[in-house]
Amino acid sequence: MEATPSTCFLGRGLVGGGLKCSHVIVRLYPLPAPASCRMRQRNFSVQNKRQQAKKINLERPTNTNSQQNGDSDSGPSNLSKDSIIDSNQEMASNDRVPIILEGGYSKEKGYNDSSSQNEVRIDTVDSAGSHIHILNHARYRAVEDLEKILSEKEELQGEINILEMKLAETDARLKVAAEEKIHVELLEEHLEKLQSELTSRGSSEEHVQYMNNFVSSPQNDLVKSFSQELDLLRAENVSLKDELQVLKAELSNIKDTDQRVKMLEEERSFLESALKELEFKLTASHEDISSISNLKSECQSLYEKVDDLQTLLDKATKQADQAILVLQQNQELRKKVDQLEESLNEANAFRLSSEKMQQYNELMQQKMKLLDERVQRSDEEIHSYVQLYQDSIKEFQDTLNNLKEESKKRVEDKYVLEKPREFWSNLLLMVDGWFLEKKISMDQAKVLREMIWNKEESICDAYMSSKEKNEREIIAAFLNLTSLTAGARLHVIHIAAEMAPVAKVGGLGDVVTGLSKALQKKGHLVEIVLPKYDCMQYDLIRDFKALDVPVESYFDGQLFKNKIWIGTVEGLPVYFIEPHHPSKFFWRGQYYGERDDFKRFSFFSRAALELLLQAGKKPDIIHCHDWQTAFVLNRPDRMQDNSANDRVNPVKGAIVFSNIVTTVSPSYAQEVRTAEKFVGILNGIDTDAWNPATDPFLKVQYNSNDIEGKAENKEALRRHLGLSSANTRQPLVACITRLVPQKGVHLIRHAIYRTLELGGQFVLLGSSPVPQIQESSAFSISGEISLFFQREFEDISNQFKTHEHARLLLKYDESLAHLIYAASDMLIIPSIFEPCGLTQMIAMRYGSIPIARKTGGLNDSVFDVDDDTIPVQYRNGFTFLTADEQGFNNALERAVYRYNNDVDGWKQLVQKDMSIDFSWDTSASLYEELYAKSVARARGANRT
Repeated sequence: MEATPSTCFLGRGLVGGGLKCSHVIVRLYPLPAPASCRMRQRNFSVQNKRQQAKKINLERPTNTNSQQNGDSDSGPSNLSKDSIIDSNQEMASNDRVPIILEGGYSKEKGYNDSSSQNEVRIDTVDSAGSHIHILNHARYRAVEDLEKILSEKEELQGEINILEMKLAETDARLKVAAEEKIHVELLEEHLEKLQSELTSRGSSEEHVQYMNNFVSSPQNDLVKSFSQELDLLRAENVSLKDELQVLKAELSNIKDTDQRVKMLEEERSFLESALKELEFKLTASHEDISSISNLKSECQSLYEKVDDLQTLLDKATKQADQAILVLQQNQELRKKVDQLEESLNEANAFRLSSEKMQQYNELMQQKMKLLDERVQRSDEEIHSYVQLYQDSIKEFQDTLNNLKEESKKRVEDKYVLEKPREFWSNLLLMVDGWFLEKKISMDQAKVLREMIWNKEESICDAYMSSKEKNEREIIAAFLNLTSLTAGARLHVIHIAAEMAPVAKVGGLGDVVTGLSKALQKKGHLVEIVLPKYDCMQYDLIRDFKALDVPVESYFDGQLFKNKIWIGTVEGLPVYFIEPHHPSKFFWRGQYYGERDDFKRFSFFSRAALELLLQAGKKPDIIHCHDWQTAFVLNRPDRMQDNSANDRVNPVKGAIVFSNIVTTVSPSYAQEVRTAEKFVGILNGIDTDAWNPATDPFLKVQYNSNDIEGKAENKEALRRHLGLSSANTRQPLVACITRLVPQKGVHLIRHAIYRTLELGGQFVLLGSSPVPQIQESSAFSISGEISLFFQREFEDISNQFKTHEHARLLLKYDESLAHLIYAASDMLIIPSIFEPCGLTQMIAMRYGSIPIARKTGGLNDSVFDVDDDTIPVQYRNGFTFLTADEQGFNNALERAVYRYNNDVDGWKQLVQKDMSIDFSWDTSASLYEELYAKSVARARGANRT
């Protein structure tokens, strides 16, 4: 049994017969760096956009300047200002994220009552913290003054001791001097008596001479010595008197010091009493803080209840417009919020103007009591509103169920053409399953496929009338249909290693899904064949099940069984091949990067052909994507490398023996073209997945007519990454890429520093996959280079870890990528070569102006705003030619200059870029035309 497609894109036949490919088209992509597969869970809930409760910092603030300042009046004012600044900064980092529905209505309206009450308590806590700090400050000053007084007292006591010692010595010396003076006076009296007696006697001259000699001998010497000693004592007595006068003066000073010591003692006692009073106030403040903490926990519980209510309301508003009426009842809560905000303003004004701590503390206590009363009343009101909302939601749910039943009946009665794509894809998979399980013949399967393909009403009616029956009865009803409607539409089968969103590594997955959806919308039958990876996002596959029949494929000298799974992805029918091979080819936890990637994908390619053959498929086009599916021409003579006879080059074989080779951009086709059959068709993007007006990952949705949401998303990204928000007009430059040499990593590194020099901010979201392939030296070298860049950017990331204007995130994060596109003003793509690139298209879709090198698909989609050779309506970005720092600087500097100096012109450029159509519609039309020409040539060749 043979299946002969009209045209095969990068296809090849089986050895010795089987599926014959008369026409092959090869689609070239850049060689993707293998990357680990990680399950990404997309959170479409708006819960992550609600404001989180403000966290209260109860740590005691410190202010070294105020501790050194002796003016007690200035201390509280400064601390209050600091508290206000900290509170405002914390509030700015935790703003509630409003959710804007179409029409501009905010679902967050009316839910800030508890938040504002909590903010009042928070400011009160800040005031209490300032109060505590002032008390501690006064306590520390008192302790320091007391220590100074004690040290001065000790010094004075030492001086007093020294003076007392000197005084005692002086007293002793005075006593000795007095005794000696008495002795001298007695000697003088005795001498005078002797002289008078000699005179009165009038003795003879000899006797007088004898007496004089007698007196002048030892007695005379003794008198002289006593006279001299007396003179010395007199002189010493005078000096002692002078010293005594000095000591008396010092003694008076000591008495004054004693009085000062007494005064200091009294002051110390007063300070100790004041310290005890402050400690008592501090204890009371701590009790107040603990009470506020309890209030915080109660408010947190209240927030959780309000969050649950928000979830219910979100569902209700999406299901019925009546939810708007319920939300309008929150006006009363808004009024209460305004009243609380006025109270908060009054408290802030009083805190700033207050000069006396005790008055402020009393007012704070009054405010706390008032807040407690308001919180209690608010709790009662919120509980009543919760009950009202729950009743409304129940009513909505009942109404919704009724609408669903009515809608279900209407859907069953509608015409066939109104059925969704998933309906026809499921019918097609069901028919293929019957054929593979040998329940219907090939001819019967062909007829039924044609009917499903043409969406005939008869087959839809047959299914609807027998859907409650068993499978045998359904098959019988289908086989009763004998009509055949021939159509001019094409049957296209894509064989690929990736498909977004279930198995995506890079742009290849987006291309397979986007192109297939666009062709399906044009009425063509499109099917996709993928490996069944263990790390796929299975939750995104609908109606996923296994067929009860194995498909055998030949590999490495023997037959192996393959389990076939079917399901729909984005409304497209998909076949998943699970090899029963001992090597477990696709159970590795990642898509690429294995040592045996060559064997894994050659096995898959052969198994895909066997599936098409055994399923009786006769497609017009087999479209194979990238080197992983190039083995569909699995013949050694076609795969042999021209430069090495012992090597296999699958891409070479696919290019030579396919009918058409497509690249993902016209410029890239010119860059790599070696034959006329190269055709370049620019890729598109999935405008449903990349749409700022409906993107669930953004804080605020926006469109080209109203771009104000970009500023709010910019602020949200800054808060998320911890970047400075001081200047709202500061340009934000971003880069979302893989850190591999192809992407111009040396220019990305340079862009970080140059952007900061120009006064901008820079954000990098870059993944750096390090391949583990060791099959060839080329891959080993690539792995070493990738590892080098990974380590280099890790060092740069650590350097800017706390920088207020730059942040490097070395990972891939789908939700963060959406937010960066929306928040950034410019996005750089300095690729060395780029077959197409989707980044620049997504950036323009979100209003981020691309700065790109003129190569490959970038040259076909980004046109310089200053290039006079390009029509004005096509100019949409900034470009440079040479892959060096000078060329890049010129483009970046022109972009930053225009952003800073031409606000209106920049806004017009953003709106123009957001209006450009980068959808798959245009690209799919070109593929459609290419397919038709290829099929016509192939059929003409078959007729001849």
